[in-house]
Amino acid sequence: MEFLGTTQVASYCGTKKSCLFPDLPPISTTKDTYQSYYLPGHRYLSSWRPSLLHKVVSAPPSSDKQSIPTGRPPTVLPALRSSLHARYSTRDWHHENMAQLKCSEASRYNAGRLNTDSMRLMQVKDKLAYQMQEDSRRSLGERISNIDFWRSELTYELECLLKETQALETAKMRLECAVDEMQEPLKVALECLYHREQRKGIDLVHDDVEKNLIKEADVYKDCQETLTKLAQKISQQLGINRDARHALEKDLSDKNSAHFIDEKCFNLRNTSDSISFYCGVEKADGTVSVPATWAKFSEDNIRRSQHARASSVKLKEDTEAGLESISEEMWNHFINTNLAFNNRIAEVADAENKLQVQLAKILQEIFQTEDTIMLLERSIKAKEYLLKVAQTRLEGRTKRPNIELCRDAPQFQLVTEVYTLGDTLQTLKQHLQEAQDTLQTLMLNKSKLEHDISVKANSFFIDKKCMDMRKVFPSTPRLIGY
Repeated sequence: MEFLGTTQVASYCGTKKSCLFPDLPPISTTKDTYQSYYLPGHRYLSSWRPSLLHKVVSAPPSSDKQSIPTGRPPTVLPALRSSLHARYSTRDWHHENMAQLKCSEASRYNAGRLNTDSMRLMQVKDKLAYQMQEDSRRSLGERISNIDFWRSELTYELECLLKETQALETAKMRLECAVDEMQEPLKVALECLYHREQRKGIDLVHDDVEKNLIKEADVYKDCQETLTKLAQKISQQLGINRDARHALEKDLSDKNSAHFIDEKCFNLRNTSDSISFYCGVEKADGTVSVPATWAKFSEDNIRRSQHARASSVKLKEDTEAGLESISEEMWNHFINTNLAFNNRIAEVADAENKLQVQLAKILQEIFQTEDTIMLLERSIKAKEYLLKVAQTRLEGRTKRPNIELCRDAPQFQLVTEVYTLGDTLQTLKQHLQEAQDTLQTLMLNKSKLEHDISVKANSFFIDKKCMDMRKVFPSTPRLIGY
């Protein structure tokens, strides 16, 4: 009979005896030097596996010759059995058998208890492992839900920020268009001032038109400066919006990546192909946040975006109000300047008409004065002939001889005539001189009137030219940037 063994259960080969124990126990055994083959990653179980692999050395058949093999006890021949005294007593034999039974029973009991404990432990650990896996899966699901919530919040805030940023960019474009539209009215106002510097003489007055033009140009420049500063503020706010948008997009991209990874981990099963051992991965901790700081990071990004949107809304409202007020102010100054132009043109036209009437009267008076001078000259010339006659008569009568030099009535008459004609000539010459002086004065006034009329005509032409330049003015929609 040969004793064969396995790693767990010993089996026997040969005819099964009816007795409880085999007749002869094995005399000597040697340990088998069996080397187990283990798969990679499998735990060594030699620490708890019993060494049951033994080989039974069978005794060779007896022979007459007594041969003692080397290393073996001598075989007792049946013929010599009575001559040897017994090594053990029957009591020892029974005691040994009972001890062996007890040891075997204890080993069997321990093995049974170990098996029962192992089964119970496996059930408990299987349930614990399954429960922990379910808890991890549920935790991953909750984490995915949290990521989905913040993804939706970030997406909504990003859409709102993009819409508000686009509206702010539109407001900036409107400001730039309004500034460009103000350039033409400002150019017209400055050209009007330049043209009005070409007025002459007394018409170079600091009138209401010039005051309104200067004020209008200053208002246009102030409006352009105000709108330019507002556009610069919008540019700075657009930079802030761009930073907030970048933070939201980066956070949303990270959330999408984390959602993809956690969803992939959530869908892993024990039968998945992509699972493997990663020894020591549980000891590596590369986390940079906790749930509180993780949520606070996204909340801070959303709050920063909300602040940027609030500032953008305020700037947009300021832009709308500024454009409307500036447009109204520009229209008011434009209308006031045009009214001043119309009044000034009417005043110049009225003054020119009055000068024209006065010039006509002066020309008529000059004509009459020239006629008077001509008549006075004729009258003086006629009186000179009469004076010549009277003086010639007196000179002729002085040649009367002796007693004939009588102071008679003709003498008195001729002397009176000479004196009278002399006074008359003196008076007429005096009136002639006055008439000539008056004629010079009239001619001088005529020249002045003609000069004033030309000045007024020049001023009238300039103002009319300025009014023709001011016929076109940007409409209100264009002034507010549309």
